[in-house]
Amino acid sequence: MSMPQTSFLLHKAPILRGSLSVPSAKNSVLPLLAAALLCDTPVRLCRVPALADVTAACGILSELGRPALWQGGDLILEAKPLQTSVLPACWMERMRSGVFFLAPVLARTGRVEFCAPGGCNLGARPVDIHLEGLCRMGAVCEQKENCMVLRAPQGLHGCNYALRLPSVGATETMLMAAAAAKGVTRLDNAAVEPEVLDLARFINACGGCVRQLPGRRFIIRGTGGLRGSVFTPTADRIWCATVLCAVAGCTGEVELTGIDPAALSGLPQLLQRAGCRVEVQKNAIFLSCTGRLQGLGMVRTAPFPGFATDMAPLLAAAMLRAQGFTTICDTVFTHRFACAQGFAALGAPVCLRENCLTVGTLPEEAAPVLHAAPLQAQDLRGGAALVLAALQAEGESRLHGVEYIRRGYADLPGALGALGAQIRGW
Repeated sequence: MSMPQTSFLLHKAPILRGSLSVPSAKNSVLPLLAAALLCDTPVRLCRVPALADVTAACGILSELGRPALWQGGDLILEAKPLQTSVLPACWMERMRSGVFFLAPVLARTGRVEFCAPGGCNLGARPVDIHLEGLCRMGAVCEQKENCMVLRAPQGLHGCNYALRLPSVGATETMLMAAAAAKGVTRLDNAAVEPEVLDLARFINACGGCVRQLPGRRFIIRGTGGLRGSVFTPTADRIWCATVLCAVAGCTGEVELTGIDPAALSGLPQLLQRAGCRVEVQKNAIFLSCTGRLQGLGMVRTAPFPGFATDMAPLLAAAMLRAQGFTTICDTVFTHRFACAQGFAALGAPVCLRENCLTVGTLPEEAAPVLHAAPLQAQDLRGGAALVLAALQAEGESRLHGVEYIRRGYADLPGALGALGAQIRGW
């Protein structure tokens, strides 16, 4: 078996052109794999991308005694009793999304033991909201030397719970816990990202009862058990944003199908303001860019429907050579723009101050000429942003740390290569 490549070689892209179908969303598939543990009959998830994080989630499922089996591009999860209530540290340390298994394992066994989840270093990423919500539902938390244990020997019960901030992960944890709990749970100030709503649709498809109300609220009625279903996760809006920003930065045109443009957190409108031509349909988006982009001024990330934090470094990469400044401030993570160092190495004018990154030039200045440089990815979306930046640079750049990129993109070189980019592994 060949070993995965550890770096990419990237050359300046020609004009990018083509049409691509958007794959299923990593950020939906991972909580769905965890939620499948709540089902008493088999679950089939369709069109699952072969990502490193999916491999890690399948590793956790296997250790729990519920292995997920590939059948073509689908994952089949049989309904078997869990063999342990301990989440394996070797897999938990690899990804943040291991936290999604807390509620299902706790609901199934009355206990869950876990170490702190890993993932990208984006700043503080506590799990306190997850734990507080579960404790409000009857769990008791105990801190051990190197791990934590949650116990709910009498099961979970419904509650009224207001999240202190609309955390996507904590909302998904509470949806899963409430679906398995006795009684009714009301969540306030919850996240409403498309992936959260996808989890709610999955729970309902499995016989649960989740109802979204206006004002970031959910009502969940525990049903005492879920059945399996055949379910196709929602499209990957961050993958879509990556391709759109690649074409905007390099120039060209692309049509992306199988995506609801409303899920893109305002990115199409931002790129249109920057000078791209954008056309949206019910399940497709077309973008064309023929010249130098125009700076956007101030852009701030925010919970959905605001501009998504995962899109921030991608938009920055597209705007590196823009006429006029774009300042993107991330309100979610304090270390979102580790990619700024790589942008600067390529010769892009960048200024990073705390959680705000400014790119672009004065309106009267010529577009900067980017040049090849050795690059190091330090996180998933920042790594993808460095790919987009290197495709705008003269010469051959080598990007290390591509294992971060594989966590969220099954084949980013193949997708961009289909549009004309030159990316190869080494």
